[in-house]
Amino acid sequence: MNKGVRGVGSSGVIRAALVLIAFSTNALFAQGAGLSLSGLDAVRGLPVEITSDELQVDNTTGETVFSGNAVLGQGDMRIAAPLIRIIYAAADGGRIERLEASGGVTLVTADEAAEAESAVYAVVDGTVTMEGSVILTQGANVLSGDRLNVNVRTGQGRMEGNVRTIIRTNP
Repeated sequence: MNKGVRGVGSSGVIRAALVLIAFSTNALFAQGAGLSLSGLDAVRGLPVEITSDELQVDNTTGETVFSGNAVLGQGDMRIAAPLIRIIYAAADGGRIERLEASGGVTLVTADEAAEAESAVYAVVDGTVTMEGSVILTQGANVLSGDRLNVNVRTGQGRMEGNVRTIIRTNP
C-alpha cells in the first residue's frame, strides 16, 4: 500500500484535504470574505465626480478619457488609475455603458479594496472584471489571483489563476 504523509494512506490524505477545504470555505464566508464587491451596487444612482490631470472628449465615438492621476468617486466608492476611459451608450440617451481603468487600478468601497493592472466595469450588466495581479482585501481577509470576475448585482464572483486566500479567524 502506498503511504502518504506521515504514514496515512492516500485515501486518508484525500479525506483530510476535503475536510480542510470544507472548513476553509466555511471560514471564508463566516469571516465575511467573498467576491461580491457589493459597495459598487450600493452607490448606483449617486452623483459621480472625476478628477484628473487631463480630459479628452470624443463625441463621435462616445468616449471620454481622463488621464494622469484620474480618480472617480461615487458615494463612498473610489476608483483611481493613471487612465480612466468612459464609454457612453449612443442609443441610450448618453448613459454610461462601460468604464475602463488601466495602468494600475485601485478600487475602494466602504468595506473592501481591490488592486489590479486593469479593470472594466460593464454598468448595464453590473459586472466588474479585474485583471493582472489582482488583490482583494475585505477586512483582515485577503484574496489574490490573476483575474477577478464579479456580478455586483447578484453578488457572485470568481477569482482565477494563481488564487491565494488568507483568512483571519477569530480566536
